[in-house]
Amino acid sequence: MLTTTNRTPPVFLTSQPWLARLPHALGARVVNEVFTIKGEKGDALLRAGEPVKGWYAVLTGLVKLQTRSPDGRLSVFLGVAAGDWFGEGSALKSENRRYEVVALRETALLCLPLPVFDELRAASLEFNQALVAQMNKRLSQSMAVIEAGRVRSPQQRVALYLSRLFWHGMKRLDLSQEELGHLVGLSRQTVNKVLKRFEQDGLVALDFGRITILDEAALADLLAKVDCD
Repeated sequence: MLTTTNRTPPVFLTSQPWLARLPHALGARVVNEVFTIKGEKGDALLRAGEPVKGWYAVLTGLVKLQTRSPDGRLSVFLGVAAGDWFGEGSALKSENRRYEVVALRETALLCLPLPVFDELRAASLEFNQALVAQMNKRLSQSMAVIEAGRVRSPQQRVALYLSRLFWHGMKRLDLSQEELGHLVGLSRQTVNKVLKRFEQDGLVALDFGRITILDEAALADLLAKVDCD
């Protein structure tokens, strides 16, 4: 069941460096016009084919971005955790959304409405710099995901989704093996087998609903090895 509210999430907004540099009137408009969308695990928070309403950030929870082929085949191409923006490409195009956004757990999204997004692009150098940095990060993630699907082993694919490329160097990931499987595109059983091996090798520590990175360098070394089998 989705719910929408206009209550402002000031902590997240005030953490955005570009907000403090905006003219007072424009900054007030951002604060007053953002809204949140909340949903439960499995809810489609944003649907493919719908008009794009703005630029989104995950306030709490975790989402996956996915597409469905005409024959019903599901392709998950990105996971987005709390504190990260997504959908800037969709906001920049005058077309309907090409993918759906599904909650992997109870989740709240922040929406910066499209008219405000467009005004910020026209008026703020700092906002545009933040937007370019976000797009560059997303491009790096997308290229890594494409490569992982083509030439990486299951071990390397799991290591990729545990890396700082997706989690900004976080050591403790509140991420279940089921959720990781959704993001990696592997079964929970395969992910469990890989993680158990990582645990035996001292790369990670496993707890219920949590994965702690113990040896980031070893995971990076694993990613550097292209699987030629």
